[in-house]
Amino acid sequence: MSVRNLDALFRPASIALIADGPVGAVLARNLFAGGFHGPVMPVTRGARSVGSALAYPSVSALPMAPDLAVIAAPPETLPGLIAELGGRGTRAVAIVGTDRPPAVKGTESARLRQAMLDAARPHLLRILGPDGFGLMVPHHGVNASLGHVVPIPGDLAFVSQSGTVAAAVLDRATRRGIGFSHVVSLGGKA
Repeated sequence: MSVRNLDALFRPASIALIADGPVGAVLARNLFAGGFHGPVMPVTRGARSVGSALAYPSVSALPMAPDLAVIAAPPETLPGLIAELGGRGTRAVAIVGTDRPPAVKGTESARLRQAMLDAARPHLLRILGPDGFGLMVPHHGVNASLGHVVPIPGDLAFVSQSGTVAAAVLDRATRRGIGFSHVVSLGGKA
């Protein structure tokens, strides 16, 4: 595995949030409360602002290419979003908590995963997820996760495929005063 564009995932200078509904609300709350010092640019068709940030109606309307895009969107929209973001110059995408209909499994799931990879490849875009809990980088103020606990900054990195395991470890570690440099849920590993 290449380390290409991991800096955009773990130390982005700017972040776009493409998510609506309850998952989008959690992601927005965590991103804005995390202490990130760069611009957070919500993309939503339903609101003019998210929190105190101006919202944009589409990826093409963003004033700049985000280093990292955090996405919680229907699975069938992901390949198109990835291609559009890659075309704008985005270098990393974290696909968090995608609501996959029960019928999207097996062959269809594999087809969607391949379509996402095909959309990312020409742009050398890094994908985290889909179906993950997200990622946290406390020292950099990045909390692009569904977590309800903010990790204490520390020197220990934690990587898990399971978002449930990541959340449980984070809860327990926080109660014990254990800090993290990174918390990452790989999800479906596209």
